[in-house]
Amino acid sequence: MRITITKGTSADHVAVERADGSRAAFGFPKKGPYPHDAYHFFVERELEMQTGFWGLVASGMAPDAVQAMAAAGGHASAKRAAEPDPAIIPLLQAERLVECFEAASWGGGADDAMIMAMAEPAWASSLVPPPEGVPEKLGAIRTALDAFLCQWRDAPEGGALTLDWPDMMGDRR
Repeated sequence: MRITITKGTSADHVAVERADGSRAAFGFPKKGPYPHDAYHFFVERELEMQTGFWGLVASGMAPDAVQAMAAAGGHASAKRAAEPDPAIIPLLQAERLVECFEAASWGGGADDAMIMAMAEPAWASSLVPPPEGVPEKLGAIRTALDAFLCQWRDAPEGGALTLDWPDMMGDRR
C-alpha cells in the first residue's frame, strides 16, 4: 500500500492506494509540527502490527471506520478508562507509543529508557499490555522516524512524502 502525506497549513492530507487499486483519502488536523499518521506508520511497521491503524487500512478498512471501531470498542483515555474490546488493543498499543514518540520529537528527543518510562504507564492507563518486542525495536523506529521527520521539516507547504506499507503487513501488491 502506498501512503502519500501532503503537508498542509492547519491539516495534513493523506492519500492511500492499496495493492488492489482501491483508494482512500482523509485529512488530519495538525497536532504538532509533524503528521500524526506518520508516527503510526513507523511504530506499526516496525512492530509488525497487522491490526494497527495502517494494517487495517491496508486490508481494506476505511480510515474513518477504523476510528469508529476504536470509539465503539472503548478507546480508553484518561477521562474514560475502561477495559477495551480485544479488537482495538493493537490500536491502543500503537497510539500510546506514538504519543511518546510525538512528545519526544516536540521536546527535543528521548532515549529508549525515556520512551519506555512514558509508554509503560500510558499502556497501563489504557488497560492494554505493551506490544511484544518494543524495547528491542525502539532504535529502528527512531532511526526511520527521524529520517522522515527531517524530510518533513524541509518540505514546503503542499509538499508530499510517500511511504510504502510492506506487503507482508496485509497488502498484497
